[in-house]
Amino acid sequence: MPWLRLLLLLKLRALTNPRVAADLIVLGWRYRRRRWWAQFPFIPWPDRTYLRWRMYTAYGSEDAIPPVADVLRYARWARRFP
Repeated sequence: MPWLRLLLLLKLRALTNPRVAADLIVLGWRYRRRRWWAQFPFIPWPDRTYLRWRMYTAYGSEDAIPPVADVLRYARWARRFP
């Protein structure tokens, strides 16, 4: 449920700010699973193992949920440094 809450909060921020929406779309595309089109469901979701590793390296726990501010800050940074 916490991941769902994070996604809903990010969606609300994206609906109110088009620049945030663009940043989050680019960020989501960067995190897509390799060969996502070859596995069901055919949605470019991020790889679960990679996400757990990212949470571990960033927050010290594989089960960490990043704060909205951190996601937005990283999305803004990623836009400037492709």
